[in-house]
Order: sequence, then structure tokens, then C-alpha cells
Amino acid sequence: MSLKNDRIVITGLGALSPLGRDVASTWEGLLAGKSGVTRLPEDWSPDIPAQIAAKVAVEPAELMDRVEMRRLDRSEQFAVIAAREAWADAGSPEVDPTRLGVVIASGIGGVLTLLGSYDVLKEKGARSVSPHTVPMLMPNGPAAYVGLEFGAKAGVHTPVSACASGAEALGYALNMIRTGRADVVIAGGTEAAIHPLPMAGFANMKALSTRNDDPTRASRPYDKDRDGFVLGEGAGVLVIETLEHAKARGAKIYAEVAGQGLTSDGFHIAAPDPEGTGATRAMLAALTDANIATDEIVHLNAHATSTPAGDIAEAGAITGAFKSHLDQIAVSATKSMTGHLLGGAGAIESIFVALALHHRMAPPTINIENLDDAIHLNVVRDKPRALPAGDIAALNNSFGFGGHNVAIAFRSI
Repeated sequence: MSLKNDRIVITGLGALSPLGRDVASTWEGLLAGKSGVTRLPEDWSPDIPAQIAAKVAVEPAELMDRVEMRRLDRSEQFAVIAAREAWADAGSPEVDPTRLGVVIASGIGGVLTLLGSYDVLKEKGARSVSPHTVPMLMPNGPAAYVGLEFGAKAGVHTPVSACASGAEALGYALNMIRTGRADVVIAGGTEAAIHPLPMAGFANMKALSTRNDDPTRASRPYDKDRDGFVLGEGAGVLVIETLEHAKARGAKIYAEVAGQGLTSDGFHIAAPDPEGTGATRAMLAALTDANIATDEIVHLNAHATSTPAGDIAEAGAITGAFKSHLDQIAVSATKSMTGHLLGGAGAIESIFVALALHHRMAPPTINIENLDDAIHLNVVRDKPRALPAGDIAALNNSFGFGGHNVAIAFRSI
């Protein structure tokens, strides 16, 4: 099927994050250089080396009905809350249900329900297991419930590509409109995996920071003393549609989703390719898809998880993609504040890029005390940086275990 040439824009944003209960409070915390990382409760499993995480700033119980919550996994709760905000922000558009799509990703799915239900099974028996268990643990559960919320009938989808899932969801949504399957798509990512089992697994891979006595300074992309990522939770959701459709209904427009690039490393199940060639190809593919030249990019939200190997590999990939234009690109590593939302990361960081273009302001990267000698990027440190006036473009990078590389290109409106 041929692709449409219509510009596709973002008209609604929603978030529940470690920095805030919604997009406004999250963005405010981001620009203020606030960390959402905290010490976990004292009854947390004491033998897990990592005792810190970035939990959502406000519990879902404050934002939705408790009866409704009982049939939703925590990841589904996050997605529904963020989707409701995004839809309202978009003006609750009137759209034919057969022209409305949903793409909500999750890297892990309803792991809290899965593990909790198994405990119930062992302790109380099979009759005590909730009949809602399967819909709660399905990885497609968040997308399905968002689709039911808004009556979407053009297609409901769930890309699963580990930490690249949220960005891949936005790219999939872009193609749903380009190929004529939908006029409006609700897209994003969600994750709720702060539990001893996944954290023990990450810790035993030596992937998590163990800076337990200094939580707010634990996530430190590009710093010489970084020792791993901090697990976060939350959701980010965007509403996208064609520019023509948005203008016809008088919608507010944040930015254009201009293109996507997807590649794979073929290197290792967890480690990044140290050469970063797959990531470079993804960035360049996104620019080609968007018809954006490398010298038009003025901002980049890096994947930058704060792992020793990952930050170096991505920095090399960015250098490979932009070479002589590196100095003009304001690079932000926002996981220094939110922690790593896994399948939700690419979605909420796409929101950050859209807002950066909309407000002409690149968020800071916090906790860089000694910049790694191998990092040669123009990193925005400690406080926000103004972006240029005029037509500008930006990238969001997301990479996942399994060698998934996703780059999404954005333009200002």
C-alpha cells in the first residue's frame, strides 16, 4: 500500500511519571532538574544489591476509581490514566471509531499480576485466583484497555521490543496513518516492573546502580562513576493525526512526527554493539524517512541509561551519524531524572522531545560530576538550554535488549 505524504502531528500528551502526576508537572520537574529516584521501603528484599527505584510521583488510586483498579494491572492503570489525559489534551476529538487506532507498548507486560497471582495460587489455592488475571497479565492488556476506553476499531497493537518498545509504538502509529488505516492514533508505552524478581535479575546482570545511599544522584548518564541504570515506572501517551485533520478541527499542535528508523544489531541479547553501527543506521534512516538533513538536527534525547557500556556505544553512534554537526546538537539524557521506564521510556521521552520543540527548550542532564573522557557530545548539563527559533528538528533514541534500535525524528510546527 502506498504511503500518504501528509504531515503527521502531535495534538495530545499524557503522562504519569516519577516526576509528576501529569505532563505539566512532569515537564516542570524535568526542567528543574528534579530526580524521581528514591530509596525503596525497608521491607524491600534486603539481599538485592539495588535498593532504589523511580516510582510514580502519584499513586493510581488518587487518579482513578478503586473498583476499576481491581481489574487492571498496574501497567494498565498507568496507560489508561495517561491516555485519558492525552485524549482530553487533544480536545477529545470526534472520530469515526473505525478510523481510530491504538498502539500502546510494554516491554514486560503485567509482571506484577503474574507474580502476585502465583503467590495467591500457592498460598490460597486455585479458586482464589482472580478471573481477571489473564487480561491483567497480557502484554497487550494496556493497549486493549485503552482501545476499549475510546472505542478504537481501526486496530489495537502492542509492539514488544524491550526498552525500545515505546518508541516503536509511536513509529507503528505513524505508519497506521501513513497507510490510511486510521485518521487518529493513541500511541505510547507503559511499564510497572518494580518488584524483587525483575530487579534481582537486572541486578545479577550488573545492570542496576547500587548507589543506595544517594538515590537522587544514582542515575548519572555520561559520568565517569556511573554504575548502572535505575529502574523506573510510568507511562507516556501521545495522540497523533494528520496536520490537515488537526487544523480542520482547530486542534493545538505540539510538533510533527516526521519519520522513524528501525534497525537491529545482530550482536548480543543484552549488550549493545560497541561499534554502535546499528544505532547509527537507525538515526540516519529516521532522517531519510523524514527528509531531514543531518545539519537540521538541533536537539537529541539520548537513550543514555547510565550503564558503562551502553552510554559509550550510543555516544559513538551519535558521533558516527552527525560527525561535523555534533556541536550544534543539544543532547539531553533525561533518564538521569526519571530513571529507566523500560517499555515506557521511548514514549515519555518522545513527549519530552515534542515539548522541547514546542517550548524551544532542551531539558538538562543531571548528576554529571566528571564527564567520561570517551563522551564527545554537546550535553545539556544541570539546567535547560534554549533551542533556536525557526524551523528546527530533533531526534529521540531508544534501544532495547535483543539489539533493537529505534530512532524517531520530529520537526517543529
